[in-house]
Amino acid sequence: MKTLTPKQEMFCREYLVDLNASQAAIRAGYSQKTASRMGSENLSKPDIAKRIIELKTARNERVEINADYVLQRLVQIDEMDVLDILKDDGGLKLLHEWPKVWRTTLSGLDVLTTVTNFDETTTENILKKIKWPDKVKNLELLGKHIAVQAFREQATHALTGKDGGPVEVKLLSREEYRQARREMLEDDDC
Repeated sequence: MKTLTPKQEMFCREYLVDLNASQAAIRAGYSQKTASRMGSENLSKPDIAKRIIELKTARNERVEINADYVLQRLVQIDEMDVLDILKDDGGLKLLHEWPKVWRTTLSGLDVLTTVTNFDETTTENILKKIKWPDKVKNLELLGKHIAVQAFREQATHALTGKDGGPVEVKLLSREEYRQARREMLEDDDC
């Protein structure tokens, strides 16, 4: 592998930040005018592409994120049940009682804070709304990950011969071909 210039090495590292070649080129020191072209050009160079793969692999090993981790997280999200955070009376459990998957995966919480006395020493926080992950999108990602393809239209085509049997294939001489063609054209009702 050819040694990369310091600017090319910086491009590779910056590319991993947001996978945007133009922005990576600018951050690596290329001019804004040529950033788009240089970013695209850099990505097409085998040595740079190989270095980006090396850096991605090293990063994934450092943070221990791989296909198994992603699949496990998708399964955890799919198995989230609102009963995990509700008390028997329908009220919400305290946050520290929630399973970790709930605390780390929610998209948002709307909390209303009210002051219950005038000296502002007593406040009450009321959870008004919980926004949890899109379960359908999560199932799509799971399906793609394990190649279920449940959300893809499935169509099959089969070619069969006479009475559903196999298609007969035969090598014809030029003269046999011409004869067969004449017979087909004679039988054609069009």
